[in-house]
Order: sequence, then structure tokens, then C-alpha cells
Amino acid sequence: MEATFYIAGAVAVIATLLVVMSYNLIHALLYLVVSFLAVAVVFFTLGAPFMAALEIIIYAGAIVVLIIFVIMMLNLTYEDVQQEKSWLKPSVWIGPAILSLVLLAELVYLVVAVEAPGTVSVSVEAAAVGMALYGPYMLGVQLCGILLMAGIVGAYHLGRQKKKIVHRFLERRAAS
Repeated sequence: MEATFYIAGAVAVIATLLVVMSYNLIHALLYLVVSFLAVAVVFFTLGAPFMAALEIIIYAGAIVVLIIFVIMMLNLTYEDVQQEKSWLKPSVWIGPAILSLVLLAELVYLVVAVEAPGTVSVSVEAAAVGMALYGPYMLGVQLCGILLMAGIVGAYHLGRQKKKIVHRFLERRAAS
């Protein structure tokens, strides 16, 4: 079970790195799905099969479809892609890379050096998750929903066309 946890964790980290480093948005989205599936396997190995199912249904399903719609709304051109490539210079990503290496070194130290006591896996019931989400964490769930809606509205306004397009049936009326 431990080997599965570490393999799934490594796959999640590698897939997430590939999401960040991909220039093609669809390729990045596919790596994101792989990352979500790997995280679902991690949840499953930790004794949370319900959270694993939610990870697949909500993130790998609904959120990825939402991202596809946002990509289609933005309608990126070749110039936009070239401008994004120019932003990915080492001066931009060297700081976060150093911080990530520090966190990775800390994680390796915790896994290798410290002897962890045997953990007991306890399965989490669906009712307990529902009570937690709609009990003390209800405000957080609602704020996440508002944040997602704000992101969709912002993406729409960024991606809309500059000139007003008149439908062909309305053009005839305007010309008369």
C-alpha cells in the first residue's frame, strides 16, 4: 500500500510539473487530468475512497470541462502564445523553483529520516463529509463557488471580441 502511495504521489508531482511547463493548453489540461487521478489514488490509499470518488467526479470531470469552456471563450491567437512564451524566462520562475526545491528537500527529509509510527487507515463516510462541508465549512464552500464564478466572468470579459458583432438577421433591420 505504501508503494502505491509513493508512486501515485510521484505521478501527481510529475504531471503537475508538466501542466505548468506545457505550452499547448490542451496538453496541459490532459496532464492536469492525470494529476487529479493520481491524487485520487493517494486519497484511496489513505483510506478515503469517498474523497477519491469526489476528486474524480468534481475535479477530473466538472472542473476540466469548465476549463475547456474557458479556453474556447478566450480564443487565443498565435501572438498570445508567443507573448506567453516570452514571460517564461528564468528570471520569472527561478524564485518559485528554489522554494519548491526547499519544500522537496523537506519532504525527502521527513520521509527518509523520521520514523513514522504505523498509521491506521479509517474510512470516511459520505455523511461525515457532507456534514463537514455544510456544517462548519459552509462559508468556505460558498466562497469557493463565488470565486469560480468570478473567474468565469473575468475570463469571458478578457476573451470577448473587441468590436460588436451584429447578427445577420439584425443587420437587415438596421439597414432598412
